[in-house]
Amino acid sequence: MHNIPTHLIAGPLGAGKTTLLQHLLHQRPGNERWAILINEFGQLGLDAALLETETQDGISLAEIPGGCLCCVNGLPFQVGLQRLLRRSRPQRLLIETSGLGHPAVLQDQLGQAPWGGVLALQPLIMVLDAAAMAQNQALPDSQQAALPLAGCLLLNKSAQLSMQARQQLARRLPKVTQYWTEQAVIDWQQLPGSQVVVDPLPTANSSPPEQPSIGVLWRSRDDIHSQQQEQEGIYSFSWRLHPQQSLDLSQLQQWLQLTPWIRAKALVHVTEGWYSLNALPGDDLSWNSVPAGKEQRIELIHNQPQDQQRLTSALRQTLVTG
Repeated sequence: MHNIPTHLIAGPLGAGKTTLLQHLLHQRPGNERWAILINEFGQLGLDAALLETETQDGISLAEIPGGCLCCVNGLPFQVGLQRLLRRSRPQRLLIETSGLGHPAVLQDQLGQAPWGGVLALQPLIMVLDAAAMAQNQALPDSQQAALPLAGCLLLNKSAQLSMQARQQLARRLPKVTQYWTEQAVIDWQQLPGSQVVVDPLPTANSSPPEQPSIGVLWRSRDDIHSQQQEQEGIYSFSWRLHPQQSLDLSQLQQWLQLTPWIRAKALVHVTEGWYSLNALPGDDLSWNSVPAGKEQRIELIHNQPQDQQRLTSALRQTLVTG
């Protein structure tokens, strides 16, 4: 494997990076095999689970949950990327960094050994929350440092911004290609590096088999596995539930109102079927019907400590019994 076109997607928490990936997966050229590496703050890798419900042949996913992915020399990153490349032998690689990551450091180190010559880095793609920035919400320092490296900016959530607000915001940003988007909808061909010609597929074994992942051991379908972590004053609380367990959707929505989270994600099995959620404060809780998942996952991100035992106990009350 050599000179694999590699696209790094960066941006703060909630800007729309995973939503962008969802749109790009649906636009993948049929003659290209893609690999997707996702890093997110929480321990469960829920973004990959949500994307998995939409993937098709020709796409391989891997995740590195529970870290900032600030250093490519970290063992989890080295192992995760090596396994993904060997398993999928992709013609193109997309990497989504955590909103708490350090994309400038990552972009620099991916161009060095042992990845130099293996990966052909394309210009950095940055997804920004235009509405938040128009209200003078500051970018995290790690994301601000990456702005000068951007090959294009997706100014997402921009539908409600006036032309004057857009012009004022554009003047504050690097003079690179800017796209004003809603729901991160963009044509794949507009992104830098999309026109780079990939190596042809091998004539045999063109679709390497996926290696089965190690799942959770369930003693009963009523089990709830919980995890938490803290990094830079941000707290992640995560839960796994048995795929055959059902939740009451109305009670789950009440449970989500117990704490003032700054991000909520879920892939759950309720009495009406399987649904996903990806919400920010102030959003209507919009549940999307999705294919059945391998397990249920819920993640809340807070900027203050929370009592996870209390949250887990309350979550258990949403289980459908009988």
